[in-house]
Amino acid sequence: MTPPDIHQCRPLWQDGWYRFARALPSPNFSSRPADATLDLIVIHSISLPPGEFHNGQVQRLFLNQLDWNAHPYFQQLRGLQVSAHFFITRRGELWQFVGCGERAWHAGQSEYRGRANCNDDSIGIELEGLEGGTFETPQYESLISLCNALADAYPIAHFAGHEHVAAGRKRDPGAGFDWPLLQRALGANDAQYPPTAS
Repeated sequence: MTPPDIHQCRPLWQDGWYRFARALPSPNFSSRPADATLDLIVIHSISLPPGEFHNGQVQRLFLNQLDWNAHPYFQQLRGLQVSAHFFITRRGELWQFVGCGERAWHAGQSEYRGRANCNDDSIGIELEGLEGGTFETPQYESLISLCNALADAYPIAHFAGHEHVAAGRKRDPGAGFDWPLLQRALGANDAQYPPTAS
């Protein structure tokens, strides 16, 4: 008799950490308010320096390990302490920095659906890419799989971009992100997306 595959026996989620993500815990998180309803996914885009990929700089930023002198662009980030729950590289690799039960520092000053402080009740997902640029097929595949897993584990009811929750301040992921593709893949209705996304 063949013993069960130990990987198949592991739960999909453990204390808010996703089985299929590479865990790299960030110190940049705090507790959610006791009455927070975790029902929003906020999608971002990031690359450091802008337009450069596959160099580990995003991971270093979220760990407070970025060398501010490694590139002139980093000077404007000096001392910044930020994080997201997840980061998806151009190749579709999935990293997790904060457990979903905790409050990651990704949205900043924000408001959506009549609620302020979107960090309180959202999951932040960063896609490696340029604001306004396009994204790769493996990224969408990882994002769709992750969103489905999140929706199975949490009462996810809304999807938005950083540009929608911080209007006028942020513009990511921008025009290059394929909202209709995400909506079709997740089978979600128009009311779950910003009016400008569909």
